[in-house]
Amino acid sequence: MQIGKYQLEEINAGSLSLDGGAMFGVVPKTLWQRSNPADELNRVALKTRSLLVRSESKIILVDTGIGNNWDEKFCRIYGVEEQNLELISSLKENGIAREDVTDVLLTHLHFDHTGGSVIFSNGKYEPAFPNAKYHVQKRHFELAINPTEKDKASFIKDRFNPLIENNMLKFIDGEAEFDDNISFVVSNGHTNSMQLVKVSDGTKTLLYSADLFPFASHIPLPYIMAYDINPLITLSDKKRILSKAIEEEWILFFEHDPEIVAATVSQNLHGYGIDKVFEVLPE
Repeated sequence: MQIGKYQLEEINAGSLSLDGGAMFGVVPKTLWQRSNPADELNRVALKTRSLLVRSESKIILVDTGIGNNWDEKFCRIYGVEEQNLELISSLKENGIAREDVTDVLLTHLHFDHTGGSVIFSNGKYEPAFPNAKYHVQKRHFELAINPTEKDKASFIKDRFNPLIENNMLKFIDGEAEFDDNISFVVSNGHTNSMQLVKVSDGTKTLLYSADLFPFASHIPLPYIMAYDINPLITLSDKKRILSKAIEEEWILFFEHDPEIVAATVSQNLHGYGIDKVFEVLPE
């Protein structure tokens, strides 16, 4: 998919499973299991889907997935299969070595979004993309290093501490432009200062929607994760962004949906819903 000077491509960055009730909050299982069937442990399947954004001068990666080198207990709890966690291999298939990446745009620092930011080498974790700058919201970073009891399990510090130690983190303060085609849309419901990445040339727009809309099935307003620290802010942000997405015909990119890569949205008397579905990014 071409937007402005950038070519956009989906990149597989692994998979995991999370509790279905946590993923859908107050929505009953009788409703959410229609689109997201649960396993015998009541877990639903998630992708960790990164976005490759490249131009003649930049190779940008949006989020880095769950990464690898997790212990047996972690893999058992979260349904992680090590052989699926091949972000770097996926990039190689697209002709990109990890040294080629110029920028990594991190929506937030939860382990399933920044796990692949580092690799385990020589007995320690090191930055996976040694020549890149990693961009994250300043307020979110402050939460990540001092999380609350509710969300501290989502922040695994050895997955981002090496970025700090190597002076590779670049802080963004609020909604801002990365360049003339890329900007950041801040949402404070799932976690403080999660930045959604918007790629637009004024004609076509794609929004990497991170954990505001992890699945296509999260488009309806009541479908809000129990993980969110401020669900009423999530609700407000969903209304604001969905309204804009319909008005300007945005494509929403789903980081975690196991089947649907992206979609446009619509509104009717019953609320917001999916309009056109994309299993691969459109041309």
